[in-house]
Amino acid sequence: MSWRWRYHDAGGSVTTGPEVTFDDQADAEDWMGREWQGLLDGGVHAVTLLDGDDEVYGPMSLHPA
Repeated sequence: MSWRWRYHDAGGSVTTGPEVTFDDQADAEDWMGREWQGLLDGGVHAVTLLDGDDEVYGPMSLHPA
């Protein structure tokens, strides 16, 4: 399987974002740790981590707590 992120707008609907795939969960999470602010600035408000078509977790807000 390949890992990837699904992106959500402010209303919770799926929106577009970088189509990047990862070999494992750690790589996907490391990438998100570096990129979340740019995604938020670009209109992505939450993300869901996918392993293939299976949801691992999310939607997770990109807004600071």
